[in-house]
Amino acid sequence: MTLTLVFAVVLIALVFEYINGFHDTANSIATVVATKVLSPTTAVIMAAVMNLVGALAGTAVAKTIASGLVDTSVVTITSAVLICALVAGIVWNLITWWKGLPSSSSHALIGGLCGAALGASSGDWSAIIWSQPAEPWWKGAGLLWKVVVPMVASPVGGFMLGMLIMGALFALISFMASRRGVLHTMAKPRWVNGLFGKAQILSAAWMGYAHGLNDAQKTMGIIALALFGATAAGTLDDLPPWLSFLYTPPGVDGKTPDIATWIKVTCALVMAAGTAAGGWRIIKTLGHKLVKLHPINGFAAETASATMISLASSFGIPVSTTHNISAAIMGVGAAKRLNAIKWTVVERMIWAWVLTIPVTGLIAYFLVRTFKSLGLMA
Repeated sequence: MTLTLVFAVVLIALVFEYINGFHDTANSIATVVATKVLSPTTAVIMAAVMNLVGALAGTAVAKTIASGLVDTSVVTITSAVLICALVAGIVWNLITWWKGLPSSSSHALIGGLCGAALGASSGDWSAIIWSQPAEPWWKGAGLLWKVVVPMVASPVGGFMLGMLIMGALFALISFMASRRGVLHTMAKPRWVNGLFGKAQILSAAWMGYAHGLNDAQKTMGIIALALFGATAAGTLDDLPPWLSFLYTPPGVDGKTPDIATWIKVTCALVMAAGTAAGGWRIIKTLGHKLVKLHPINGFAAETASATMISLASSFGIPVSTTHNISAAIMGVGAAKRLNAIKWTVVERMIWAWVLTIPVTGLIAYFLVRTFKSLGLMA
């Protein structure tokens, strides 16, 4: 592992992070733009700032990506392998962005990492950590517990929570409308839209924070993985002291490496920059094509989604912010009536969700095998 390749991993990882920022901008601001509570420019700035704050708030998800999915005793994760994984994720993100499909950057990265590991191990499926159960279940490791279960459970949870919050708000407004005086007045559409227009600013900000807390950490994990491998290989031994910031030494027990502060700050800033660039194609799909939204609907969807993502992040579980906000919007629509959801759009989105991991895995696998056949990788 040469120092040039290590820097190449860091650079390509930051490109992925930037694309993740503008690809997933819609996650936190689609509803607040669709309901016209904030202008697109103001919404993007707010999302960028909150993404930055969220990205600096923890490292639990980063450590899962760095150590919980690939068995390094079976396959050595070199910088070249990580580059193939990142390129696969970038290609899929750009394709789905161009098509306006809100797919998961998280699963694109995970699929790329698993496919690259499989290619590097010459098709040895044991290179992927499939399942390491634990008690309680959320402490389990491997693809099943850290990816597959949350991939199903978190959107279902977002859908149900969105529907429950929206249902509760409908019930409250109906009760107020049945009363007289101030309560009856406050149940009128003008009052409801005004109140939840303000509340939606807070829920959208929380959604931006949750996105940074989960999504930015995935790239942190990839960069940390490259630096850990380079350190183990002695690649960083001869760096001058003024470059020592490239790696934070292991913790007191000598076994659990920390995520360097520079990694956190750099990933947070790059994701914020990507978010500021906007992702208008996907915003149009989520905010306008899926369900017709009012401020109260946007508040319910963002609150449900941000709750699920923040909960998962606290346990170090990498979930898809895209899946969560999309499912929460569907849940809010279902609380009104099932035919309020445009199911043809849902079908296209679900196909993108299903295909993300296998497609990025295949791209990364064939990239690794191609480079090996050309003698460009060991």
